[in-house]
Amino acid sequence: MKLFFREQLPLIFIYFFQLFVISFIYWLDGYRDVKMTLYASLLSSVLLIGYLAFRYMTNRSFYHRLEKPIISMEDFTNEAQQTPLADGLQQLLISQFRHYRTDIHNYKHKLNGHIQFINQWVHQMKTPLSVIHLMIQDEDEPRFIAIGDELDRLKKGLEMVLYTARLDTFEQDFYVETIHLETVIRSVTSNQKRLFIRKRVFPSIQIDGNLMITSDEKWLSFLLTQIITNAVRYTIEENRKIYFHSYKHGADTIVEIQDEGVGIPRSDLPRVFDPYFTGENGRNFQESTGMGLYLVKQICKKLGHRIEIESTVHQGTTVRIIF
Repeated sequence: MKLFFREQLPLIFIYFFQLFVISFIYWLDGYRDVKMTLYASLLSSVLLIGYLAFRYMTNRSFYHRLEKPIISMEDFTNEAQQTPLADGLQQLLISQFRHYRTDIHNYKHKLNGHIQFINQWVHQMKTPLSVIHLMIQDEDEPRFIAIGDELDRLKKGLEMVLYTARLDTFEQDFYVETIHLETVIRSVTSNQKRLFIRKRVFPSIQIDGNLMITSDEKWLSFLLTQIITNAVRYTIEENRKIYFHSYKHGADTIVEIQDEGVGIPRSDLPRVFDPYFTGENGRNFQESTGMGLYLVKQICKKLGHRIEIESTVHQGTTVRIIF
C-alpha cells in the first residue's frame, strides 16, 4: 500500500493543483457559485478515488511482491500478472534470471575444473618431494638436513593449497566419526617432529586418553598442524615447549595449545582470523602468509567446532578448540 501511494503521489498532487487552477480561472471569469464548484470538485475527486482504487486492486499482488523479498525466483514467476507493466517487468526479471543462472552454471563449471586441476597438480608435486625425501633420509650432512627442512616447508605449502581449494567443496570431502583426541594430537605432533627438532622446541602432551570427540580426522589433523606450525614458528627461543591440555566443560570437550613464543599484540587479536592478515608479527617473520588461522577458523566453522585465541606479548599464545 505504501509503495502504491508513493508512486501515485505526483498524480494526486497534479490533480488537485489543476483543480485549483481551473476553479480560480472560473472565479476570475465571474463564475462564483461556490456550491456548484464544491459539487464538481467532489464528483471529480470521487472519480479519482475510484480510478486509484481500480489501479490498486488490479496491481495489488504486484505491489505486494515488490514490497516483500522473494525467497526464490520461482515464487515470482508462478504468479500471473494482470497489467501490461507488471507483466513486462516480470518477463524482464525472468530473462535476467535465466542469464544469471547460465552465468552461475558456467562459473561453477570453471571453478570445479580449477579445483580438479589443483588437486591433480598437488598430488603430482608430492611424488617428487617424496622421492627426494627418500633419497636424503639416510644422509647426515648439514646440507641434506637443510634440504629435508625445505622439503617439509614445500609439503606444508602444497597441503595449504590443496585444502584451500577443497574448502569450497567441503561437504563432499569430509567424514565425521568418533575418534580419540589424544591419538590425533600425538599423530600430528609426530608428523611435525622435524619442525620441533629444527626449532629446538618440544611438545608437552597432557591429554586425557579417554576423551572422545566427533570430528573429521583428516581436516582436524590439518587445522592442528596449522596451529602447531604457528606456535613453533613464533617461538624464537630454544628449549621452549608447546603445551597440549584437554578437559571437559559441561558437554564440551576442550583442547588448549599453548606456546611460549612472542605473542600477538592486542590490537591484532581481533583480525588474526581474517584472510591474508599477518599483523605486526608478519612483518618480523617473513614466512607468514596470513592464511593459516583463516583456514583453521573456516574448517572449525564447517565442522561445528569453536575456536578461541588468547595472547600476551613476550609470554605466548593459547589457542582453544571447543568440540
